[in-house]
Amino acid sequence: QVHLVESGGGLVQTGGSLSLSCSASTSILSMKNMAWYRQVPGKERELVALITQEGLKMIPDSVKGRFTISRDNAKNTVYLQMNNLKPEDTAVYYCNAILNGVPSWGQGTQVTVSS
Repeated sequence: QVHLVESGGGLVQTGGSLSLSCSASTSILSMKNMAWYRQVPGKERELVALITQEGLKMIPDSVKGRFTISRDNAKNTVYLQMNNLKPEDTAVYYCNAILNGVPSWGQGTQVTVSS
């Protein structure tokens, strides 16, 4: 299992930006996928960005054009850049990695967007 640590959450006004980081305890190039999810109380965890081992990126329509995912292989870190944030983006954001078929999750970081 991989140890993941998220950072970068916080409080931001509508229209603002935040950048989240996810540091992994092992080489991210060994991961099949790395992804960012978010969750609000009472709802299922929602995928907001994914990057494959080959570097392909997938952003769902709900955040497309506002969220981008990137990685720094040398730092074993994946980033989520969030722009033009909206109150509905308020959630706990989780980093996810799949290594040898086993998913791992970070502890989550809170993002709050004020109106």
